[in-house]
Amino acid sequence: MLGDYVQTTIKSAVQFKGVGLHSGAPVRMTVHPASAEYGIWFRRTDLDFEPLIPARWDAVGEARLCTRIDGPSGASVQTIEHIMAALAGCGIQNALIEIDGPEVPVMDGSAALFVDALLAAGVRKLDAPVRAIRILKPVEYREGKAFARLEPCDTFMIDFHIEFEDAAIGRQEKVLNMANGAFVRELCDSRTFCRQSDIEFMHANGLALGGSLENAVVVDGDRVLTPGGLRHEDEAVRHKMLDALGDLALAGAPLLGRYVGHRAGHMMTNRLLRALFADPTAFEMITCDERMARRLPGVGVHPADVPLHA
Repeated sequence: MLGDYVQTTIKSAVQFKGVGLHSGAPVRMTVHPASAEYGIWFRRTDLDFEPLIPARWDAVGEARLCTRIDGPSGASVQTIEHIMAALAGCGIQNALIEIDGPEVPVMDGSAALFVDALLAAGVRKLDAPVRAIRILKPVEYREGKAFARLEPCDTFMIDFHIEFEDAAIGRQEKVLNMANGAFVRELCDSRTFCRQSDIEFMHANGLALGGSLENAVVVDGDRVLTPGGLRHEDEAVRHKMLDALGDLALAGAPLLGRYVGHRAGHMMTNRLLRALFADPTAFEMITCDERMARRLPGVGVHPADVPLHA
């Protein structure tokens, strides 16, 4: 007899409308319930030739400023990190995501609207145990001064460090135990961020065409240009932790380990997962009992935990 700590999906479909951060094009996305052991898959409804695209580490392709997964027939979906973080942070392991374009809507630049809608729809328990990936020894991927590392830990923790020249961001670091809904309360409302000079450069080169002061924290030196300012004093590093959770969710199961990111980004985290799965002595798959499951994101989350902003 399975207890409360089983795989989950959502109780009913949830729809989202918005624009793509990089394309600026309107997009509709629907997250559907799925059965146990299904995992997370995307389907491009605007294409008639593309089968399902797995939200998995080995489907990730090279992309600038976001995470992109590629299907076997060449279609792709990019900027998936925020919806993946929302699903992982809510403890949802199974869903089919239908989308009518190549990019997940940016919404307000965070995962809060995704989380709020998923929890409002409700989480349904499934007849299968939760499995997790337990890290057995350190694994690291490094590029110059930047690195991403996974270390053994009896819970799931994220430890992130960033450093930018702009005084409005500067040097920030944060460590967070991701158990007991910490993602929903502490990270999910933190928005993507960039410098004003970066926006000007990207727009001139046809990038981030959907980016605006309404869906990103934009800074210029020591000034925050986004109306209303910051949601958290350290919103930038919190958003990097949000991204890391979404990218790590592509492992296919929750992690029991400590992720350390120093100036790390999307591709670095993916290369870390590739290094992890290339070494079968670095991890083991375990079936979670109640004690272990309580250490995972999403357990005990309530809709009232979501910090929403006008």
